[in-house]
Amino acid sequence: MSGIRDAYEAWHEGLEADVNADAPWHLLVRKHLGSLAGARLLEIGCGRGGFAAWLAAQGAGDIVAADISEVAVRKAAALARERRLPNARFAVADLCALGCAAGAFDVVISCETIEHVSDPARAVAELARVLRPGGRLYLTTPNYLGLMGIYRIYRTLTRRPYTEVGQPVNHVTLLPRTCAWVHHARLKVVLTDGAGHYMPWPRRRPIPFPKLDRHALRWTALHSLVVAEKPR
Repeated sequence: MSGIRDAYEAWHEGLEADVNADAPWHLLVRKHLGSLAGARLLEIGCGRGGFAAWLAAQGAGDIVAADISEVAVRKAAALARERRLPNARFAVADLCALGCAAGAFDVVISCETIEHVSDPARAVAELARVLRPGGRLYLTTPNYLGLMGIYRIYRTLTRRPYTEVGQPVNHVTLLPRTCAWVHHARLKVVLTDGAGHYMPWPRRRPIPFPKLDRHALRWTALHSLVVAEKPR
């Protein structure tokens, strides 16, 4: 674990805070989130804090934003201070072993994080543990059922490592597999959604095809969202 933590410290050191919080996965969560008035919320894998700052401004009663990287948490806390968001607190935490009581949160949000931990299934179970009965989990992961998945297989077969913007841990995630982890954690899937269809292209960024997003092809979109509820 210390090796992974050190790698993420170095990775976050070279990146700025994502102040706009407008990545495709953030937009998917925002689309389905609803009111946060008075809610106690956990964002795990908060990175450098842009989305945590946006969440804190939506009227939540208390937000805990956590990440495995001390560098990321420091940058996130600085952004919250700059924006004067007293309802946001920040902590260094391991997603697979959160130091929180069972049922502590009304809403749990994890964006593009479980694919970067040692045991994604255990991570989802931990998210379910800290969610109160009736509370909701918003979980985004990459979904390699489309062209980017074929490209990832190609990279593997040609012995060239595939990473997600240079991250040290990159598990393969598929929307059905993510739903299975959620089900095994004894949460009920309320809805799924997706966005982002891309064509890989040599020596340049993948080419997006936004028109495909309008056809609700969530099972082949690269960015997937699962919203789940904990039974009462």
